[in-house]
Amino acid sequence: QLQLVESGGGLVQPGGSLRLSCSTSGFGIDYYSIGWFRQAPGKEREGVAAILVFDATTYYADSVKGRFTISRDNAKKAVYLKMNNVRPENTAVYYCAADSNGPDGYYGNDVPPDRSGYDYWGQGTKVTVSS
Repeated sequence: QLQLVESGGGLVQPGGSLRLSCSTSGFGIDYYSIGWFRQAPGKEREGVAAILVFDATTYYADSVKGRFTISRDNAKKAVYLKMNNVRPENTAVYYCAADSNGPDGYYGNDVPPDRSGYDYWGQGTKVTVSS
């Protein structure tokens, strides 16, 4: 099965920057997209950004447009989330997820990534924005 591992979380001050990484591994497993989700304590997990593997089409939640950037490195089989000008409300556990059974998580439009469409999930990396 596909394995996803997030890294890069930690404590950052408001206005600071952080880059999260998602490494993937799994022989013979293809996936259509990678999504970044976040979940704050007591709140619902929400989609933040997504990227299609095929052509790098991206999606961003309105709350992060202009501040966060998702990118991929096909050679390394990794996906990144660069977070600039972070805010206290960005505090959450961030997860990457892969859609491997069909393009039912994100398929290159303006609709947010669908949590139920992703088949593999990382363990999460915690981001705390505080002064």
